[in-house]
Amino acid sequence: MSQRLSTAQNVTSWILQLLVAAILFQTLFFKFTAAEESVYIFSRLGLEPWGRIGSGVVELIACILLLHPRTVTLGAILAAGVISGAIFSHLTKLGIVVKDDGGLLFALALVVFIGSIAILLIRRSQIPLIGTRFAPMATA
Repeated sequence: MSQRLSTAQNVTSWILQLLVAAILFQTLFFKFTAAEESVYIFSRLGLEPWGRIGSGVVELIACILLLHPRTVTLGAILAAGVISGAIFSHLTKLGIVVKDDGGLLFALALVVFIGSIAILLIRRSQIPLIGTRFAPMATA
């Protein structure tokens, strides 16, 4: 059974949930409308158009899950996972700065990753199997 969060933990978690969801949500317009920068990024990765659309769908699902109290931890896990791919792509193929953005996309990816991990730390008791304690096995 999960422990109740303190008021401070709950407020902090919700601020982070809204921040992470907002960042992920604002990028959806660019992914789903095939904006030049999104097409450029996924073309460089050899994943255009399916990688762009697929990651957009996963990010949309993560946004929804982050905003529903019963699925926050699942949303944070999904957000951290999908954004890990973005960070990895920046570090290996795209570079920190993409199309003269001054590193903004990379910085936003880091905010999403750190925010997602912070949500998971705050709500660790709500993560199935990780936050639960198992009773010791009985011996005969």
